[in-house]
Amino acid sequence: MTHGDGHIFRRFDSEMAHLHALVVRMARLAVSQLRDAVATLEQQDADKARRVIENDRKLNDLDVEADDEIVRIIALRQPMAGDLREIIAVSKIVAELERAGDEARKIAGLTIRFYAAGANHGKTPPAADILRDIYALAEYVEGMLSAVIAAFGGPGDLDLDEALEVLGKGLKLDDQLQSILRRLTTFVIEDSRNVGHFVDIVLGIRALERFGGHAKNIAGHLVFIKHGIDVRHQGMESILQQLKKKNTE
Repeated sequence: MTHGDGHIFRRFDSEMAHLHALVVRMARLAVSQLRDAVATLEQQDADKARRVIENDRKLNDLDVEADDEIVRIIALRQPMAGDLREIIAVSKIVAELERAGDEARKIAGLTIRFYAAGANHGKTPPAADILRDIYALAEYVEGMLSAVIAAFGGPGDLDLDEALEVLGKGLKLDDQLQSILRRLTTFVIEDSRNVGHFVDIVLGIRALERFGGHAKNIAGHLVFIKHGIDVRHQGMESILQQLKKKNTE
């Protein structure tokens, strides 16, 4: 390897480190957005909810910045093999994080619908009991995204075990969703005052389920970075079998 080659490799490593830093910033902002959105619901603070919605622009700006960086790296460095695989996966992770931010914004939108003057058309705010599942599920999926971005680490410092744990949690989301929907139906039957809020709350629960789904997808992209295995649409047993086979090759 010539001196010039070494310089190019160092530049590439530096650019990848910068790209990883952008992804971590996006993830932390998405987590913060969800946390703040849920807080507006708990505090019945429509003004703060509007600020959360406005803050989504910061995530969009980081999305554009990361995409531009990815295009620049590919154009200038023409990466191959594992490097190209990582850049492609990071591009998908960036898209997942932007969409996760959109789901957090929807939770802030619920606060406005429920508590903003004139926005609820005279409806009584939802009972506290019917919102409990939103708070519990938000904590669960927020933990998933925090964990998977910790697993992402820095360039070359990926924690596959942590990523697999998030994948496992993601595969359980549908069961949780069905249990929540059954409880919500019971609340509505027992107290008809909640009927008017049922659809909005279901949409909020769906947004949180999709937020967790994006975290699960990111975990899958980390498996792809590490081993080149596409784990989309697969159960945990199949994923583990493929990883075991990969490790014995």
